[in-house]
Amino acid sequence: MNYRHSYHAGNFADVLKHVALVSTLLHLRKKDKPFAVIDTHAGRGLYDLGGAEAEKTGEAEFGIERLRGLATGNAALSTYLDIAKSFGADRYPGSPLIAERLLRTGDRLVAVEKHPEEFAALSAVLKGAKPVRADGYERLPALLPPPERRGLILIDPPYEAPDEFEQLARAFASAYRRFATGIYLLWYPLKARQDIDSLGGELRHAGATRLLALTLDVGKQTNAPDERLSSAGLFVVNPPFGFDVEMRGAMEEILPLLRQGPKASARVDWIEGEAQK
Repeated sequence: MNYRHSYHAGNFADVLKHVALVSTLLHLRKKDKPFAVIDTHAGRGLYDLGGAEAEKTGEAEFGIERLRGLATGNAALSTYLDIAKSFGADRYPGSPLIAERLLRTGDRLVAVEKHPEEFAALSAVLKGAKPVRADGYERLPALLPPPERRGLILIDPPYEAPDEFEQLARAFASAYRRFATGIYLLWYPLKARQDIDSLGGELRHAGATRLLALTLDVGKQTNAPDERLSSAGLFVVNPPFGFDVEMRGAMEEILPLLRQGPKASARVDWIEGEAQK
């Protein structure tokens, strides 16, 4: 599966991923101690929703565009919508720009991007951090543990390689050995249930005992192309206190607006029945 992000910016999967990112960062901000954010597949940072690539799919129309003007009391969802709105109606911020907006003095962003064109674009839009041109999987071990000893690691690959799930599992296992107290967000497209179940098993095998799965399925439109993604999710390792409750509330609000087919659903599940302490 090739998930080149320029074609999908602002879609329902981005909404889920970025609300979860904001929720986690708001939690980290509650303590004065600095934290680091490591984004292993940062992309170009800012996406033109009116550009040629976006026009080919129109996926933002069924994602962020449906949420414009939504009034909500959910802190993560409200903050996410405010940040997205601040870039204008025709542009959408990727994860490094969203993270940068929520960093305080002393906090640090490490945005890693491999592809030359994406890296150049990212370099032009980041205000404070300097991106790192490298393979995110290969560079991650050298970045852990962060000097701050607090942090979030976002692993959001394009799923271009046939063994992407295996690469992701190996990268997490290596990272977790170095930084077991970090918060990890691992995004995935839900195309084959067995791939996701296998990945969850690998995360547990690597030592992740506090593991949460978020799944958003907007349902298939009757006339939608077969290759169009309609379900995606996140594995969250070491989720902050209250994260599951906040995300469940946010997903309940956005599901009716993002729904495309009759079988749409949103789930927040503790893996192997663990409850938030």
